[in-house]
Amino acid sequence: LVRVSLQTWMRCSTITYNAAISACEKAGKWEEALQLLFVVAQSEVELGTMTFNAAISACEKSGEWEMAFDMLRSLTQNTVELNAITVNAAISACAKGGEWNNALQMLGGIMQRNLELATMTFNAAISACENDGRWGNALCILSLMEQNQVELNTMTFGAAISACEK
Repeated sequence: LVRVSLQTWMRCSTITYNAAISACEKAGKWEEALQLLFVVAQSEVELGTMTFNAAISACEKSGEWEMAFDMLRSLTQNTVELNAITVNAAISACAKGGEWNNALQMLGGIMQRNLELATMTFNAAISACENDGRWGNALCILSLMEQNQVELNTMTFGAAISACEK
């Protein structure tokens, strides 16, 4: 779609690029998603939160935690607004890659920046701890959730219990 638009000199919009990057994510084509992100960055089209969410999610789905982590880190130095979806995808990518420490680093970063604290963000961090048997860290995250009045759900308790089993 993007190639056809470029070949016919049609101007692509942010929505067009977001759709194309999301399609790459769903197809497991993280490299193509990042290529499109690069094209967007070089164009006059505005990079938005949804654009980065789609690209980070593509990396997460493909297990490319390093790319997701680097992208999130660069976003914190950029003017693009982060949201729970952005951070969740990056934390989930770290969890899938066995990078519990980086997942906790991201969680700490969003807490310091006073970003929205969502249940799924904490659940992703607990899952990262669960995957590596870091039960102590998982229980600390439960405590943080209670302190910050973040709702705990069955997924939260399931991941924490699973971390304690390992």
